[in-house]
Amino acid sequence: MAGRFAPRSAPRAAVPHQAAAPAADALTRDWAPAGPLDLRLVLGPLRRGPADPTFRITRDGTVWRTGRTPAGPGTLRLVARGDRIGAVAWGPGAPWLLDRLPTLLGAEDDPDAFRPRHRLLALTRHRRPGLRLLRTGLVMESLIPSILEQKVTTDEAYRAWRYLVRAHGTPAPGPEGDAAFTTLGLHVMPDARTWSLIPSWEWHRAGVDAKRSATILRAVRVARRMEEAAGMDLPEAMARLQLVPGIGPWTAAETLQRSNGAPDAVTVGDLHLPGIVGHALADNRHADDEEMLALLAPYEGQRHRATRLILLSGRVPPRRAPRMTRGDIARL
Repeated sequence: MAGRFAPRSAPRAAVPHQAAAPAADALTRDWAPAGPLDLRLVLGPLRRGPADPTFRITRDGTVWRTGRTPAGPGTLRLVARGDRIGAVAWGPGAPWLLDRLPTLLGAEDDPDAFRPRHRLLALTRHRRPGLRLLRTGLVMESLIPSILEQKVTTDEAYRAWRYLVRAHGTPAPGPEGDAAFTTLGLHVMPDARTWSLIPSWEWHRAGVDAKRSATILRAVRVARRMEEAAGMDLPEAMARLQLVPGIGPWTAAETLQRSNGAPDAVTVGDLHLPGIVGHALADNRHADDEEMLALLAPYEGQRHRATRLILLSGRVPPRRAPRMTRGDIARL
């Protein structure tokens, strides 16, 4: 029955030495969204690079995601079957992940609240009916990689995330003896205490400078308070995250777009986004934050959705030489 989950006859996960506990038997759930839903579009923002150890999309469209839930680590596998979503989950966090499946996939999102004022956005929304804004309900799993992405190239940030999760996280629970699953190499990100115990040389090896690592360490010390932001309205949630020195509007917005499904969490302070929005809506690739916010003003309350549609439209300015050079402090 849709909306229910039950034990599935499946073997327990083989757990290497890092894992905290053996995985429980798999649980399943079948859910029917109220309208079109594109798993890649909805869950794509969770992927931190093509080799993210916490997220994979296989060639057949199956989505794998790991999470450190309040109940413990878990792995979620999602498959679209016609107008239904089939889900299987493993680990202590499996019930939590399945219970929140509709929320994760945008069941609480209201796309109809968006009123396009530009033809480009109207056409993009028409062509992408399966777009919903996801909501994980988990703050730290989006906050930490967003901190890693501060003022560095995406390649540097993705490499740091991969290294730290693989080195200090736990192998993901899953189907024992499944060669395809083993090949994925999925891991669950470290818990707050483990993040706090990562030595300085490991941050250095990951290519993370002292400023970003210090911000992460400050955040994980108040992880419970950070997680409370998942249940707050956007202004209060933004304020809560920015109480931690080193977390500004850019990092807070990038986090809450994912943890809270916040449709108005517009990313201010981004290197590229103002130019992309300016080019799409006003043919001005040199727009700054102020101009971007003015262009998005008609979409107050839905500005994040507007920027997602712009990015999906394909109308982006021609690439120029990068303004930020790649650094590698691990070689110093």
